[in-house]
Amino acid sequence: MASQHTFHIPVMGTGFTIDTPLKVARYGISSVISLVDDVLIEQMRKFHSEKSGEPYQEILNQDPDARAHRITAYLNLIHILVQRQVQNLKSSPFEPGSEITRYYEMLPESDLKQMYQRMGTTSDIHEKIQLQDLLRSLVAPGTIDVNIMTKVDRPRTSNGEPLPHEFSDAMSALRGFAKSSVESSIIFSAGMNQRLYSYAAQFEDFLPDENGTFKKQIILKVSDYRSAEIQGKFLAKRGLWVSEYRIESGLNCGGHAFATQGYLMGPILDEFKRRKGELIEKLKVIFWKALEDRKWRFLKRITHKVRITAQGGIGTFNEDQLLLKNFELDSTGWGTPFLLVPEVTCVDAANLQKLTLATESDVTLSNCSPLGVPFWTLRNSESEEARLRRIQENKPGSLCPKGFLASNSEFEGVPLCTASRVYQKLKLEQISKEPLPDAELSATRENIIAKSCICHDLGGGATINSGIDLNATTAICCGPNIVNFSKIATLEEMVGHIYGRLSLLRNSNRPHMFIKELELYVDYFRQEIKKSRNKVSTYFQDYLKNLLSGIEYYKKLARELKIEEQERFLNDLAKFHAEILKLTSEIPCNI
Repeated sequence: MASQHTFHIPVMGTGFTIDTPLKVARYGISSVISLVDDVLIEQMRKFHSEKSGEPYQEILNQDPDARAHRITAYLNLIHILVQRQVQNLKSSPFEPGSEITRYYEMLPESDLKQMYQRMGTTSDIHEKIQLQDLLRSLVAPGTIDVNIMTKVDRPRTSNGEPLPHEFSDAMSALRGFAKSSVESSIIFSAGMNQRLYSYAAQFEDFLPDENGTFKKQIILKVSDYRSAEIQGKFLAKRGLWVSEYRIESGLNCGGHAFATQGYLMGPILDEFKRRKGELIEKLKVIFWKALEDRKWRFLKRITHKVRITAQGGIGTFNEDQLLLKNFELDSTGWGTPFLLVPEVTCVDAANLQKLTLATESDVTLSNCSPLGVPFWTLRNSESEEARLRRIQENKPGSLCPKGFLASNSEFEGVPLCTASRVYQKLKLEQISKEPLPDAELSATRENIIAKSCICHDLGGGATINSGIDLNATTAICCGPNIVNFSKIATLEEMVGHIYGRLSLLRNSNRPHMFIKELELYVDYFRQEIKKSRNKVSTYFQDYLKNLLSGIEYYKKLARELKIEEQERFLNDLAKFHAEILKLTSEIPCNI
């Protein structure tokens, strides 16, 4: 039986959700572990092995397949511990505060929840015992899902010689997951990696079994329908089925922001709703042909279920219900607010306090990521403060202890991370010799030293809280939605907020999530105009057209909102419509 919860906890950084399944899976809540940092994964395996009494043998760097083996071993450990937790939960008594009571109290309204409530109110002892036995059997844990950023795929070497492609970072991570005992999903994010996708077809767990089900499923994090169709077809041609398309707001999210060309979340979700059946039928034909070509023996039993989910900036019960009901979603993702729930995510005390006080000026869409993609960051995090101290000491750049983002080959030798001290020193020396105007030189220098060591620092909350590295300087990749929350909450409180039982909002006057995303896109459009020398006229025309089309869609959607929300929603749309038209006067004359 599948879990009754209608939300999931997305991946956050490399460390914030590194062990979240141990904290929420037994209550039926699915969450996602990042597979970027196998060093952190190995450290956390040691920590949880010792804490739980499980045997631990270190997987050393000398292991020729260390990255994959570390990931497999960690996921196997998490799987064992969650199974143990679930058995303990099932055997706990139905009394206030017990594990099984917590499980059922947190569920949303459903037939199962009503059965639980009937068990609690019946005076018939025989019925009570029967219902309790049935409720124990119906406990369904959340899944232990994992995430790979497909473009974080550093090639590996041994003794200075390049290793085969399958030992690259993303391929090794995929192999580590594929060989683990967990039956869950791998989320591919940040675009298509053809070599990685093709490699997945080598593992039978991604193919249907004799019951027509998949031990391991594939989820694609996508920005629009076109991307979903292109990637879905590519995978289907290799006999791989995408079980879920996870739509994320281009800008109203945490971490890396992959802005669309003005396409807004509402119209994107509407297209998925209208064309879901069409997408399934197209992919089914391709998928079946690929399996027939492989002479796969379980063709007749395959089910072609596809889930559509969404995440990015959701803040209220009403917004959540609008997504689930109007757009017919299967689940919604709640990430940033859970950074304020210490029993769920790994955030160290110093940064947790800063998050409770965060204002809009503290959360910025920065250029600190070495990937060259806009990145949401807390401006006063320990990581940012450490970066600024190094600059003041005339030692800009990180020591680059892990190098997962070392992909820049601008200088001779091994590839470098643009956040590293070595790269920034070389780059600053290079530009100092160029005949640049002072203003341009200053701007170029600022862009170089803005890069931060996120692949290491995003794990700081986990290493501090577990005692692995008490001196870590944590980077925080919260989304802009964090400014609407300020209370350090319990798991029950945050789940209660999601399901409308209580409100944790600090800012009850916050704009609707669709309006906030529109505001972010207008601001982004303004910045693109300033950088207009790199853009052609059709880019601005399409961006403008998509924004205005989105506003027209939202005007019609307004009738689906609560009566008390409609007037402000429409007024906000009118305000941004006027701002967009005003911005057109700033577009270069060649438009």
